Formats: sequence, structure tokens, C-alpha cells
Amino acid sequence: MAETPKFTTVADSDSRRTPVRVAFVTRRKSPHVKAVDDPEVMTYPETLLRVVVAGELLTLALVAISLLWNAPLEGLADPLLTPNPAKAPWYFLGLQELLHYFPPVVGGVLIPTMVVMALVVIPYFNVNVEADGIWTRNKTRRLRTLTVAVAVLGLGMLLLDVWAILAPTLGMAALMYWTAAGRAGGGGRVKRWLAGKPLPFWIMTWFLIEATVLTVIGTFFRGPGWSWVWPWRPQ
Repeated sequence: MAETPKFTTVADSDSRRTPVRVAFVTRRKSPHVKAVDDPEVMTYPETLLRVVVAGELLTLALVAISLLWNAPLEGLADPLLTPNPAKAPWYFLGLQELLHYFPPVVGGVLIPTMVVMALVVIPYFNVNVEADGIWTRNKTRRLRTLTVAVAVLGLGMLLLDVWAILAPTLGMAALMYWTAAGRAGGGGRVKRWLAGKPLPFWIMTWFLIEATVLTVIGTFFRGPGWSWVWPWRPQ
């Protein structure tokens, strides 16, 4: 037996947000429906063509670089002579840097898995489904939530001495507080642009900054025994 649909009465003229509606039209008035089309780009051929062109340009650039400079390869691998430090490829150095702070199961499995799952699931949560700016509604409650989240994460990273995660997190939080300060729509162009970004934008930006910081530290600032070194000082 099919379920009876549930209807609610709301005052809304946006057909995108409320596609199913019953209109009550009084005399001497005509029905008015507001429908705003967001900027859209078709997947084929526009987006696919851009991806193909970008891939070809990147391939040509890599070929040109390989013709001009030799790859910084080392000698053949010798199981009797392990380099110190033994570094993973650059795209795994962020995970290797996490292993410096956390146990292998935590730094190599749990944290990457939770981060990837969060990046996949968060955009589908009903926390900002209309892609409004993060401070557009419930500003006080969202500021309180941000403060609690940053305090808990910051205290944990401080106790574990994980400055590589703590510093970018505090920087991102400071930027979010800055965009929330003042009246809505005020400030310069950059502040208004950031204030109009939804929650997934901030989470993805934080993730990219963290990944970049961890990769840069593992590449340039780790020496023998994975100790901290300055890249401009001879080893």
C-alpha cells in the first residue's frame, strides 16, 4: 500500500526550493513564481572537452620537462643499504609525516579513511544544502559549534604535539572568524567572497592546506631518523 504523501503549507515563491506546490490566487492578483537558473555547464561536451585539453597540456608539459631535465633518480635499490631517511614518493609523504605523530594504524589507516569519508559524505548532509554562505543563517550557533570543534581539535593536537596540524587549523579558524566579524555583506571584496562560501568549501580548503603542509614538511624538513632539519643547512 502506497504511503500517503505529506504536505505542509509554506509561503514560498521559489519553485526550485519547493517544486511541489498549491497556489492560492485571490482576485485582482496573478500568480507569480520565482525561478532562478543557476550557472550550469553541460558535462558533454563542455566539461569533458576541458578535461581532455587540460590532460593533453599537462602531458606536453611533462614531456618538455623530461627532455630538458633529468629525473632526480638514485642508484639501484640495495637491500643491504637502506637510505636514511627512507622517504616514500612525494604523494605519500603526507601520510608518512602522519606516521611520525601517530601509531601506524591511526596515522596510516584510521585518519586517512575518516578524512576521505568525511569529504565524500559532508556535501550531502542537510547542513547547508542550499549552498548558502556559512554565516548566512544561525550565525551564533554556528560560531559556537566552530569554537567547540576548534577547541577540542586544538587541545588534542597540542597534547600530542602535532604542530603540523594545529597551526593550519588555527589559521583556518582565524580566517573563518574574520569572515564572520562585522555585519552581513560588509567588508572588502575578499571578505564578502569568503563569507558567501558554504561549509564544504571550508572543509575542503582545510584538507588541502593540511595535505600540502604535511607533504612539504616531509619533503624538505625531514632528515636522518626523520628528525627536523632546515633544508638550507648542509647535512
